[in-house]
Amino acid sequence: MNDYYLLGRSGLRVSRLALGTMNFGVSGFHAAYGKTEREAEPIFRRYLDGGGNFIDTADFYTAGESETILGRLIASAGVRDRVVLTSKFTNTVDPADPNAAGNGRKHVIRALDATLRRLGTDYVDLYLLHTWDRITPVEEVVRTFDDLVRAGKIRYAGLSDVPAWYAARAQSLAEAHALTPMINLQLPYSLVNRGIEAEYPAMAQSLGIGLTAWSPIGGGLLSGKYRRTGDGLAGDGRLGGGGAQQIAERDWAVIDALEKVAAELGRSMAQVAVNWVATQPAVGSVIIGASSAEQLDANLGALDFTIPAELRERLEQAGAPEPGGPYAMFTPGYQSWIVSPGLGIGDKPAGYAPPIWNGAAPAA
Repeated sequence: MNDYYLLGRSGLRVSRLALGTMNFGVSGFHAAYGKTEREAEPIFRRYLDGGGNFIDTADFYTAGESETILGRLIASAGVRDRVVLTSKFTNTVDPADPNAAGNGRKHVIRALDATLRRLGTDYVDLYLLHTWDRITPVEEVVRTFDDLVRAGKIRYAGLSDVPAWYAARAQSLAEAHALTPMINLQLPYSLVNRGIEAEYPAMAQSLGIGLTAWSPIGGGLLSGKYRRTGDGLAGDGRLGGGGAQQIAERDWAVIDALEKVAAELGRSMAQVAVNWVATQPAVGSVIIGASSAEQLDANLGALDFTIPAELRERLEQAGAPEPGGPYAMFTPGYQSWIVSPGLGIGDKPAGYAPPIWNGAAPAA
């Protein structure tokens, strides 16, 4: 994994596979599947050895323990300048304090200072709003990001899990007032969770924001660990357990198609699922997690092959979302029927702006 691409409309070069560290630590909300520092270190080292440089955490992960462990691992490996370190704010760090959560300036500044202490560094490369809180003015968020960049505490700014209109508003404000732009937007995206396709890719491409996909294997559903039972789902993983998990028929259709495609390609279901997400429009990077170095090693091979067009079509048709509301009118089929019947209309001819590549031939 020695290919790197610019994230959004920036000069920041990142791996196409990012390391998620939500399971680094055994405290708080994510403790049920957390890893001790000793267990996390081989995962971290394997990612670096594989050429990865894009690492994702948040103050909320394992009640801050993820950041603490990650900071020690980075210091021990001596790679602070090499890695692109990302953290996030929004979720509460003190339920008794109304200003210890959300996206207001008071909380953001305090959250970042605490994050820097836990990480043992004086800056983060990319700082993200973790979740839209529905009430903080977007102008305040954008201005706070700009102040933090000017103070040298963060290098770049971005968003996670916000409405498309909110991301567009933030970016437009930044552009109009020459403030720090948003270069990244994290969103859940997988073959069984394709809700972002109606709005986000086109918005991101238009406004210079690189999408980073989290949960590319559907929380483990597309990993190949699980099988259908009369009661639901069973398997050796977090989603298993006596068939308690109910899965929609559409999702089972995706799982069946993915299993067949993976078999034809001689790849694991997880590798094919990650590859599909990573090669979707506007996706700059995919966040992968792992419970062991061996599992991570398998995931790092997800971009070493190309999914042929015919097999890709089978995957996409199995779980194709049905556009609702006005979105059906934006499809190629509708537009060729109503907007420009009998004509071939495109934005630009092929080759108008071919990608720039420095180095050996890039991976698929």
